[in-house]
Parts: sequence; C-alpha cells; structure tokens
Amino acid sequence: MAAHHDSSVPSDDGTHCAFFYGTLMVPQVFYSVCYGSQEVPKEIAALHTFNAAILPGYRRHRVKYADYPGITEEEGGEVFGSFVTGLTKANMEKLDYFEGGQYERRKVTVKVLKDVGIAEGASGSQGYHEEKTAEVYVFLHKDDLEPVEWDLEEFRREKLRYWTRAGHDWGDYDPAKVAE
Repeated sequence: MAAHHDSSVPSDDGTHCAFFYGTLMVPQVFYSVCYGSQEVPKEIAALHTFNAAILPGYRRHRVKYADYPGITEEEGGEVFGSFVTGLTKANMEKLDYFEGGQYERRKVTVKVLKDVGIAEGASGSQGYHEEKTAEVYVFLHKDDLEPVEWDLEEFRREKLRYWTRAGHDWGDYDPAKVAE
C-alpha cells in the first residue's frame, strides 16, 4: 500500500527559486496554485521569500484572449517581476501543471533589486543586490502574443477577483444539490 502524502506540505527541502512576471506575482494566485488556497498558514508563507527582480534579455506581452502574459527572448529587453525562493519539487510540479503546454520552464539569471517593492515596479536603472539563478516560464507561441505590455495593476484591478473568486456571489448555488 502506498503511503499517504499530503500535497499541502512541502515534499523536499525547498531549494528551487523562480522568477514570476505575471499572475503568480500576486501572492493569492501563487498560494492557490501551490497550496490550493489563496490564504495559507503563516508557517507555509514563511517558507517563501518574494523579492522584486529584473530578468534581462526578455520582453513581456499580453497573451491574446487571456488574462495572463507571456515572455519571449528579446535583445535589450527586460522584465520586472518577483524572485521567489523556498519552492519545493511539489511546488514546481504544480506550477508546471498550471503553466501547461504554452510555456517552457528554463533556468535564467535575474537581478534581485534592493529597496524596491514588487508593487512599485522598477526599471533597470535601479541598483540590485546580486544576480541569482531562477526558473522561469517562457511562452512558446509567439503568434499568440499581442505587441503590448501586460499590466499587473490592470490585472489586479479588473481580473484578480475572478482568479481568486473574491466577492463571488454564489446565489442559490448548493454544492450538495449538484452532487445529486
């Protein structure tokens, strides 16, 4: 008989790091993907650090007909995002599933910024602490990208509530009746 494994508990030492540049920059989305809930116990939240960072050599675009962005390599480009530490193998597997076949996970070098909050945004002219290796999801289908930049604040303002179900009015919905 196989041992029961609780997927909400990290399954390894949390040595993976990732660079997120879209919906996963929002902690509620990150926690929903990795732990199944937008709110996690403080012990789980404490496993991860979130730092502002720049990924040079790439450009972020809106994906056609989608709420999320994609990045592609572009000489002279740079993408502002979040460098996240403490990811486990189980977290990475859930992220791979979430990103799906539209993306390829790659190892990259990011510049972790100092004195810049993730919500503040940044430009490459600001200083950084050091370069770090991270995994990032690169968009594979360039024809599906729009020629405009994806906007985190627009996502938070107009789409986040749909991704987290915040404020959702379930009306007369009763899950017990659906199961009948």
